Amino acid sequence: MAENLIQRLEAAVTRLESFSRGSLSQPQAAPLDAASASSEPSIVAFDDLITQYVDKVTDASQKIGGQIKDISNVLKQAFSAQKELLVKIKQTQKPDAAGMAEFLRPLNEKIGEAVKMTEGPRSDFFNHVRSVAESLTALAWIAYTGKNCGMSMPIAHVEECWQSAEFYSNKVLVEFKNKDPSHVEWAKALKELYVPGLRDYVKSHYPLGPVWSATGATVSAPSKSSGPGAPAAPNPPPASLASSSSSSSSSSRPQQGMSAVFQEISSKPVTAGLKKVTDDMKTKNRTDRAGFVSSGEKEPRKSAPAAAAKVGPPKFELVMGRKWVVENQIGVKDLSIDDCDPRQTVYIFGCKDSVLQIKGKVNNITVDKCTKMGVLFTDVVAAFEIVNCSSLEVQCQGAAPTISIDNTAGVQLYLSKDSLEASITTSKASEVNVMVPPKDPNADMAEHPMPHQYIHTYQDGHFVTTPVSHSGAFSVDLDMESKGSCLTVNIKVVLHGFLIMHHFCCDSDLYAIILSEL
Repeated sequence: MAENLIQRLEAAVTRLESFSRGSLSQPQAAPLDAASASSEPSIVAFDDLITQYVDKVTDASQKIGGQIKDISNVLKQAFSAQKELLVKIKQTQKPDAAGMAEFLRPLNEKIGEAVKMTEGPRSDFFNHVRSVAESLTALAWIAYTGKNCGMSMPIAHVEECWQSAEFYSNKVLVEFKNKDPSHVEWAKALKELYVPGLRDYVKSHYPLGPVWSATGATVSAPSKSSGPGAPAAPNPPPASLASSSSSSSSSSRPQQGMSAVFQEISSKPVTAGLKKVTDDMKTKNRTDRAGFVSSGEKEPRKSAPAAAAKVGPPKFELVMGRKWVVENQIGVKDLSIDDCDPRQTVYIFGCKDSVLQIKGKVNNITVDKCTKMGVLFTDVVAAFEIVNCSSLEVQCQGAAPTISIDNTAGVQLYLSKDSLEASITTSKASEVNVMVPPKDPNADMAEHPMPHQYIHTYQDGHFVTTPVSHSGAFSVDLDMESKGSCLTVNIKVVLHGFLIMHHFCCDSDLYAIILSEL
């Protein structure tokens, strides 16, 4: 019996060895070289994408120059960096998380360069720069590795990132629609680059993400200790499949690291080193401890005053005859800009508990990071913008074609008869109330709250979004079902946009009373 079992085991081992030699002797496909990878259809198509769309954006920026030209050059460099990564993917094995960060480092540097250009005080072309910085995150589709990687699929990722950037691109179109067609041309070219440009490219070549080489080079994160003068780590000795000497001597060798700690703990009794607690040492028997806390023994410890937030020097000046800068004004109630020009812009930044009056027509007004601020203006040519603010009161005495409120809580907006046709755009905004003048000059202004809550319902294969009403409307929906002598009543009450549901059973007489009360 034992001899038959040994023979069967030897035959199985022989077969496994033959299979192993056969698999190792099969040739594996060699990774593509740089020239072959560059001639791949997907890489050629990406070159066409750069020629057809990216160059169109940079050509339009040449007509404008300045900061728009600089950010457009960063855009082209980012797309060039992605092309190089697409070529390397065909020569590289799929890396782990740390290796992926190192692989994407050239692309991340360009995206970070674009984001850095949006920091600091706003320039006249902030919306141009911000739209490019937001849109470049679409190039991160190349990092998609599967449904569990934490990001949307490549096509959806490109569309979502452009939707975020389109908010600022639309501001460029509104601001320069009737002023400078070159800016409009640039904004349209930027949109075409992503939709349909990059979206259709990803849809045609990488709908499920990039395809890595199975036999190419590996990418790993650089070691923190590695440096130009650091010695190379020695190669570990080959592990033996059956080493009896190592297993027998492992118990005799001294333990290292955490093994030594646990070995020392287990070698001592659990109660070793503990002191004996006598009765006089117990808290309940100690005479020096009272059962109450005296209020006069110690003064309460005062907390250190919080460090005041850093505030820059206040500014109120006209820069190069084109831009009024009002910054860091605290508690000033009589700020006034009297001499205005339709070509000038007004930028209000970091003000608190102040009031500014703008007498005359200006091109654009932007209120950024202000708190408890009041702004009174006459006419604006392009748009009035509120960004990153809280508790603002704004009054328009003339006309304003566009009013934009972004990432702001608490705005009281007073409109005049000439500004009733204004387009009001809100994004991440709450507590926005608009006061509208009545038809009767003796009546009070009507208050209209802007909805910031929405209801999404799935109908006919797609979602239908409706704003929640904040007008104080009250509605009741009753549904009755008879079960013998008991009535099952379902009540749905909508009050101030909130839905209240209740379910109970009652007899027919009680139901009649409830119905009459409602």
